[in-house]
Amino acid sequence: MGSDRFASLKGRAGRVLLAVSGGIAAYKAPELVRALVKGGHNVRCTLTPAAERFVSPLVLSTLCGARVRSALFDSTEEGEIDHIALADWAELVIVAPATAHLLARMAHGLADDLTTTLLLATRAPVLAVPAMNVNMWRHPATQQNLVLLRERGVRFLGPEAGELACGWEGEGRMSEPSAIAAMAGLLLTPPTLAGEVLLVTAGGTREAIDPVRAITNRSSGKMGFAIASEAARRGAQVVLVAGPTSLATPLGVRRVDVESALEMQLAVQRELVSATVVIMTAAVSDFRVAKPADRKIRKEDLPPGAGLSLELVRNPDILKQIGEEKGRRIVVGFAAESHDLVENARKKLVAKKCDIIVANDITREGSGFDVDANAVVFVWPGGGVEELPLLSKLEVAGRLLDHVEKLRDARQGGAPGTKADG
Repeated sequence: MGSDRFASLKGRAGRVLLAVSGGIAAYKAPELVRALVKGGHNVRCTLTPAAERFVSPLVLSTLCGARVRSALFDSTEEGEIDHIALADWAELVIVAPATAHLLARMAHGLADDLTTTLLLATRAPVLAVPAMNVNMWRHPATQQNLVLLRERGVRFLGPEAGELACGWEGEGRMSEPSAIAAMAGLLLTPPTLAGEVLLVTAGGTREAIDPVRAITNRSSGKMGFAIASEAARRGAQVVLVAGPTSLATPLGVRRVDVESALEMQLAVQRELVSATVVIMTAAVSDFRVAKPADRKIRKEDLPPGAGLSLELVRNPDILKQIGEEKGRRIVVGFAAESHDLVENARKKLVAKKCDIIVANDITREGSGFDVDANAVVFVWPGGGVEELPLLSKLEVAGRLLDHVEKLRDARQGGAPGTKADG
């Protein structure tokens, strides 16, 4: 995983206890501490006895600025801060690497060293980052331990597949420090959208002309992916229905890939049942080819100088269909316009029965398609309009979700979110 995938996921800074166990992946612990500190977190570390063979306590203490704990019964360490106080101090506990041995001890509630005692005593959320040989990972005992731990609320990140230090290929690589730090920010962020199920569409659709050519548009999907990322960071369950794009799936998001407008329609209908909020950023093709060719259309097979005529038919209006059966859902639509921005957005708001329309001027330099910034206007029923300056798409996503939360709270009188009718 590349660090660019997680660069925008800062989340809230907090008190993070990093528990390092004795696997070869422990060599990544200093890099992980650096990433957490860079994210603004207050970090403290513990090492299992085996972990001290792979990483120096002095290195970690230098990076985090606090003494590294390793012994359960140490009078000098107990005088500084006892293990129960350390368990209470943490707002998040990260176990990285989490070896098969440590996961087994966690699953069975053992408390025979400092790390397992802390894990049993803490009330903070626990994030385990497994790293081990692929056969150890796949072993039924390990998999059963994972089931137990998940049932108790332990969160997992990874492992990744690839070449392992032992020479095997497969699952077992510890996730990269940048990904772990990003997940820490996500877990520490107040879950203002907890209980909500957000259905987000993103990207353009691709309508086949023949097996080689297609009708598409310039949408990159970046705006929708930013919204999905920010919604997951706020604790929502997020389903992202994405048209063709090379963008990486945001952390904590379930992704459904589609190609054509008809495929997107089917995917949206399938996911709509459980959605409480729907945000349609996708640039869905208005038309598709009536009869796509099943073989490549070769210009050599056409008469000399002849052009190519295509019969186009309308695609379904997915946003309008959602508006007609919205129930108690909050529905947000996007409008990419080249002129009469607010006027066209208001028309779309009424026609599609949306709660908010986000309109952006595609002619504005540095905004819109395939860039990382957007200048948008929020339009509400009743004539309300808010124009935003040029912002990053992640910032636009945050502003939009702020309004979604306010609308939800206004409808529910400030009560937590409830499932939509469906």
